[in-house]
Amino acid sequence: MTKQERSWVLYDWANSAFSIAITTAIFPLFFKSYAAADLPNNISTAYWGYWNSLATFIIAILAPILGTIADYKNRKKRFLIFFWIMGILGTGMLSLINEGQWVMALSIYVISLVGFSGANIFYDAFLVDVTTDERMDWVSSSGFGWGYLGSTIPFIISIVFILNPSIIGLSGDVAAQKFSFIITAVWWGVFTIPLILNVKQKNFIPPSKTPIKDGFQRLAKTIGNIKENKNTFIFLIAYFFYIDGVGTIIKMATSYGADVGIASDDLLIILLVTQFVAFPFALIYGKLAKKVSAKFMLFIGILIYIILTTYAYFINSTLDYWILAMLVASSQGGIQALSRSLYGKLIPKEKSAEFYGFYNIFGKFAAVMGPFLVGFFSQVSGSSRTGIFSIVVLFIIGGIVLTQVKERKV
Repeated sequence: MTKQERSWVLYDWANSAFSIAITTAIFPLFFKSYAAADLPNNISTAYWGYWNSLATFIIAILAPILGTIADYKNRKKRFLIFFWIMGILGTGMLSLINEGQWVMALSIYVISLVGFSGANIFYDAFLVDVTTDERMDWVSSSGFGWGYLGSTIPFIISIVFILNPSIIGLSGDVAAQKFSFIITAVWWGVFTIPLILNVKQKNFIPPSKTPIKDGFQRLAKTIGNIKENKNTFIFLIAYFFYIDGVGTIIKMATSYGADVGIASDDLLIILLVTQFVAFPFALIYGKLAKKVSAKFMLFIGILIYIILTTYAYFINSTLDYWILAMLVASSQGGIQALSRSLYGKLIPKEKSAEFYGFYNIFGKFAAVMGPFLVGFFSQVSGSSRTGIFSIVVLFIIGGIVLTQVKERKV
């Protein structure tokens, strides 16, 4: 890999610590057992879904506007840094939450998640600057793969402290959970530095004296162009549905596991092992995409998610949850990485931030729907099982629409 490719991949190594600790594992458990301790299980799960929907709605509104403006020279990195700082500060502030402060917990969580998601818009958009079309599937898959591996280091440190808080003089597991939020913020901050120093915006549009005004004009034009570019538009529709299911499982898995009776310590260990298993599978998806195609491997990932979502309805034991987690690990990184790289081959390189803004708006608006479906059906039915099963339809629709996408030869 080139220096720019390695530096770009290292950001996944950095920010995936947030994904596992804050979105998936430690903070959801902290929220349910401490911040929302007075709420019934199905209600706290519903609130968790609703507030995740709020965060993704905010970034969905901002994504195409910011992406359009960021395509001017040297703007892409500035926007990335802004949201990176927001995410790090929000993550650190989670350590300030006290018992029963579920509104404060969710409010700060939304700030951190908007920062995380916002920075990812511009990180994704840098993919076309750091590599070529021929190497895009591999570099994108490497980002996810090394991200899974890198995230395990601060996660393991955090688990050790949570299980044995006295070894560093902490009063208990809650104090250790709060300390893990600080560890995550520091890890994310330090390993982003190579990207800031080494990655350059190679593709951009000519400068403008009125970038914001021109940005909105280009935004309106691009909306029309996307509709006219049938192949890209069909891909975004397919992506809208199946990535909604993927993102919902990431956000709701720990909360769901707690609801069906999986012990907190077991959940943390399972999620840790999931990261290790996901590392080689993300790279395998990238390698196989060269031999078959990215589109074919996306179908494989969607099929696995249909199977695991159906299986999730019936789980009754820790062993069942282990099986479910390993199925997720086999395809989670691959389906996200190849979606990112396949889209990158379909769009004009000089407008990557703008087009990845739309890529993210489809992903984020989708992510509003999935957690809301889980929350709604969990609350109405009184069972989290019904809520999690409701998202199987998203994978089915996404797979059907994806059949109409024509993959470009490189």
